[in-house]
Amino acid sequence: MSDLVLRLKGIEKTYNRGEAGEVQVLRGADLELGRGEVVALVAPSGAGKSTLLHIAGLLDTPTAGSVEISGEAMQGRSDRKRTATRRSEVGFVYQFHHLLPEFTALENVVLPQLANGVGRGAAQARSLDLLDSVGVKDRAEHRPGALSGGEQQRVAFCRAMANAPKLLLADEPTGNLDPETSDRVFAALMALVRETGLSALIATHNLELAARMDRCVHLEAGLLREG
Repeated sequence: MSDLVLRLKGIEKTYNRGEAGEVQVLRGADLELGRGEVVALVAPSGAGKSTLLHIAGLLDTPTAGSVEISGEAMQGRSDRKRTATRRSEVGFVYQFHHLLPEFTALENVVLPQLANGVGRGAAQARSLDLLDSVGVKDRAEHRPGALSGGEQQRVAFCRAMANAPKLLLADEPTGNLDPETSDRVFAALMALVRETGLSALIATHNLELAARMDRCVHLEAGLLREG
């Protein structure tokens, strides 16, 4: 089994803007993410970090280059196979929580597991354990609208972890929070990541948060560089 959870090789992405012509966002980005490694992705707005994360998580396809998840090449795979891999291997966290407003916090974490074939009892037990691990178990029966911003985002972390993925992709996961709440929520995320031993690629503008991860990569002019 490969020790690499994610390998991006020569990733290019070009968009056709009609009369404005083509815009090349990624120009041959390379990245390797080891098992249990937490990497910060730092880039200015508009540099293409969300595009890179979507390609890494199989939500988008590159114009050129290859994506491997847990040693398995994804290029040329059917939509069904890509969806199955994304559902079982990858968890996503975004700047906005995207929780389903009509369901409770517990139900939001249970639903991805049911979709993945887990029984309701087992799904509820795992969901409560996850919510407890980030300090919001007592809010399990509340809907998202009744939760604070920090609580909403911690529930979103649990939902991303629901199917025990090997890879977590997070796009500015604390970007909507005030500094104090951001620090607490990020600490909860890192504790959850370390406890489960998964790999994570976390996009952030916050250099203090980036310094708390294992290493940092910068996206500049469509390419990734270490440091």
